[in-house]
Amino acid sequence: MTEPSDLGAFLRARREALHPADVGLVDHGRRRTPGLRREEVAALAGVSIDYLIRLEQGRDVNPSVSVLVALASALRLGDEERTHLAKLAAIAHSRDLCPEATPLADAVSPGVRHLLDDLVSTPAFVVGPIGDVVAWNEAWARVVVAFGMLDVVPANLARYVFTDPRARQVYADWDTAADEQVARLRAAEPRWGAEPAFVVLRDELLEADEFPSRWSTHPVAEKRRGEKQLVHPDVGELRVAYEVLLLADDEQQLVTWRAADEGSNVRLATLVRDGQPVSPAKLSVVVNR
Repeated sequence: MTEPSDLGAFLRARREALHPADVGLVDHGRRRTPGLRREEVAALAGVSIDYLIRLEQGRDVNPSVSVLVALASALRLGDEERTHLAKLAAIAHSRDLCPEATPLADAVSPGVRHLLDDLVSTPAFVVGPIGDVVAWNEAWARVVVAFGMLDVVPANLARYVFTDPRARQVYADWDTAADEQVARLRAAEPRWGAEPAFVVLRDELLEADEFPSRWSTHPVAEKRRGEKQLVHPDVGELRVAYEVLLLADDEQQLVTWRAADEGSNVRLATLVRDGQPVSPAKLSVVVNR
């Protein structure tokens, strides 16, 4: 059998993630495989079952725009999932027409560096498409140094969440944190999947507990704002509201943290003011080439 393409694997994963009730169908009992049946998706999208099978198995990698739109609707894809589907289809059709992957940046522009430094009392950092933390300010470092996030250079959020035992104590909702990191990597895969750093990280994480099952579901949607609960070894619970700003440089994101309640405000301010300083050597990795 032909190996499924990235496009086919994504379509199958999204089909298997849906329940009949999600698309207005009646569930007639136990199913041998998870999710919707191929015939159900084919009927919803107005394509033949045989054609859907060929797509999922990688025997057809050139669906028309109208078919992609119909499948996106049938599978109830969100905006980010639709964008991801379009990228996969473009790559499957002709990789030569897609933007070439530039080397993953390990630094930020001088302007972004100045912006981080100006956020004196607001913890902030810049994360790259595969989870590498490429820049941060002193406020963020004082909060996270006790978590062990900066013990390894370059710091990588996905590696930390899945391979550092401390992560399960730091993230009160570890499952959500894990899902977020997998979604970031899947979203980066179409462009950077062949990059050595991506391959090394993915292969390492495929040996980690709970990563392979999450990876196989092909999540790509990322939250741009929200709240998360952290547990700091020195001050206890921190509820932080985060905002994600997209930068112009190779899908980098600037993330800011602020306290989400009064108690967290006091504890966060204490850490920023009195927390453990971070050595200049660690901060020096964020200077742009």
